[in-house]
Amino acid sequence: MRFGVNHTPSNGWFHSWLDFSPSDTARDLEAIASLGADHVRIFPLWPVVQPNRTLIRPSALEDVATVVDIAGSFGLDVNVDALQGHLSSFDFVPSWLESWHRRNMFTDPDVVASTAAYVRALAAAVADRPNLLGITIGNEVNQFAHAPHPAPFATTAEQGHAWAAAMVDAARGGLGDGREVRSASVPPARRPLVTLAQYDAAWYDDAQPFGPEHAAEHGDATVTHSWVFNGAARLHGALGAGSVRHGEYLLQLAAAWNGRADRPNWLQEVGAPTNVVDVADAPTFTEQTIRHALDVQELSGITWWCSHDVSRSLADFPELEYDLGLLTNDGRVKPTGERFREMALAFGDGRYDAPTPPATALVLDDVAPDGAPLHGTRADSAPGGRFAAAWLALAEQDGRGPQVVLRSRLADPALLAARGIRTCVDVPAGTTATALSVTHPATMP
Repeated sequence: MRFGVNHTPSNGWFHSWLDFSPSDTARDLEAIASLGADHVRIFPLWPVVQPNRTLIRPSALEDVATVVDIAGSFGLDVNVDALQGHLSSFDFVPSWLESWHRRNMFTDPDVVASTAAYVRALAAAVADRPNLLGITIGNEVNQFAHAPHPAPFATTAEQGHAWAAAMVDAARGGLGDGREVRSASVPPARRPLVTLAQYDAAWYDDAQPFGPEHAAEHGDATVTHSWVFNGAARLHGALGAGSVRHGEYLLQLAAAWNGRADRPNWLQEVGAPTNVVDVADAPTFTEQTIRHALDVQELSGITWWCSHDVSRSLADFPELEYDLGLLTNDGRVKPTGERFREMALAFGDGRYDAPTPPATALVLDDVAPDGAPLHGTRADSAPGGRFAAAWLALAEQDGRGPQVVLRSRLADPALLAARGIRTCVDVPAGTTATALSVTHPATMP
């Protein structure tokens, strides 16, 4: 069980990669380590590392490796994100992919090959670091595939699978075929993970080309990003059960699509967004969110967003970004940071006992009676949807959120047994709710 923090550089935000400062980085990472974190997730900007389709800058790769080394000096492992991509409402897409050179990020053969070359080079640059936690293909790259992005790259689910497979293969190739890098000295559980990160439209929006299958079938763990500004807090209130249990719910929903009962589930992004959570309530929201998430089977880690507030000297961010950190921009620990530290010290570093999986599972209708895929499954799962309402009611009744099982997998007794499921419950016929539209942070006022 890992407790970590997504690193938002205090000086210059992610633009700091343009004039990388080891001393600024060390100050930030020391502060993160003081919060009881055992790992950080870092975000080198894609256009900085690969400014031309056939140019990958060696000095930029060296900067990334240096950050990994600095983190190691403070006892922190590091997960490196590759395609940034998208961060806090801003897109960072290389100029060779936009305007006069616009081509489809997910389907153009030259673009896919060059992007894979970048992912491979980035992974290779840090592959020998003993504190490398893993490589994530990118930060919510699925937002480029559909609305509400203002200029999406048209993509089908099948094309998304091909793209994701190519990127995962590239990362694994950079790390060493079969993860042979460091394999002699590092046990399998500590070898670098390759993961694919998506924002929650993958589970909640039937029109989003990247879906639950992409999360569950690619890479070494299923990654979720839980944000209650997606409608959950508006529906349930900041400290309502549907908000503080949203991370738990999304983890269980995502786990339903895993083909293996032992596939790790990683809550890679979760935070207390002050546009829907009052500052005074943020510490309580933080603690309750973590405690509920800890009750999910096969949970490998919780990585909080984020380390530092964005500086008020930087313009045009959504307002919540200026107050989203566990630390202020000048490094003071905030009440949310104190509460996160309490949770990390209570449950991290071997002090967490993995729970027995919930024996009850709520059945999610992913197929029709004739076995055909059922449209509307994801909308039913969104905050306010029929399935989400039924899950929450069962969680509040039992005190523990049930597992989720796909109707298409009820005929697989071995999988049910491996997941510890003894009772499967259908959504009550009388359950009614109105699904709320999923809101991406880039669309918020």
